Amino acid sequence: MPALIGSIQIVNVGGGIVNVGDSLNISPKSNSKSNNGSGSSNTGGLIMTNNGLNATNAIDPDIVDQPTTANA
Repeated sequence: MPALIGSIQIVNVGGGIVNVGDSLNISPKSNSKSNNGSGSSNTGGLIMTNNGLNATNAIDPDIVDQPTTANA
């Protein structure tokens, strides 16, 4: 049921959906890519990672990896 509301101000959206009013279909889209070396994505309180010589190949010849513009 439609309603009249006063003005709102959204300062920051760090991910997720902001919906004000009626909606039929909400379909958020996002994609990301990261190149991480050995032991770089570890999370925790105390991490001890012993790595030898390593290298990360960040060459990516693809133009589009995961398109999100035409997905419904």
